[in-house]
Amino acid sequence: MSDVIGRLKKGLIVSCQADRSSPLFGPLYMSAMAKAAEIGGAVGIRANGPEDIRAIRSVVNLVIIGIYKVQIPGYPVYITPTFETAKEIAEAGADIIACDATLRERPLPFAELVKMIHQEFGLKVMADVSTKEEGLRAAEEGADLIATTLSGYTPYSPKRKGPDFLLIRELTKELSLPVVGEGRFRYPWQVRRAILEGAYAVVVGNAITNPISLTKWFREVLVNNPKNVHL
Repeated sequence: MSDVIGRLKKGLIVSCQADRSSPLFGPLYMSAMAKAAEIGGAVGIRANGPEDIRAIRSVVNLVIIGIYKVQIPGYPVYITPTFETAKEIAEAGADIIACDATLRERPLPFAELVKMIHQEFGLKVMADVSTKEEGLRAAEEGADLIATTLSGYTPYSPKRKGPDFLLIRELTKELSLPVVGEGRFRYPWQVRRAILEGAYAVVVGNAITNPISLTKWFREVLVNNPKNVHL
């Protein structure tokens, strides 16, 4: 197993992403978030787009899992859907390229995309999946890591309030590849459980780097469940 993957083992990967609607959108803020995560003990950063990745690469020495979210008309797949998007984030400094590996329509077959990334950049590929079937197929098609990122975000995957521990368990039992837990992690105990279920590492995003989501979660408790608030 390559050193870049080995550095992630049983560690916390922090997803530093913000869309244009957020006051934190932009490389300056995301690089600051990534640096704070590094100081806090993260082993890796998941980041979106060449500008953010380049800025983050300049301030941290962590493993960077790069994605590039691009909407292409006619295709529901938008996480690093093409070789061109992979190329841009590889050149920006990503150590691992994460791509949507779901069964949905895509502009380029996943197996072909993986092969091109391996050959052109010598980088590892993380397959973002939503089901066990997708994870097993992604492994057969050359992925180096499998992540549960898209569980609950495809029309055919189960909708859960929290992380998909069942999918983590199923994939780790059947695959020799590292399985990364990602998606709807809010609490430290959930991260610990994911590792106990067999996850190689865990990605946490909103619960660490999105103050808008955090504020909404706290406010929701006050507005909708006042009797459950402990004083």
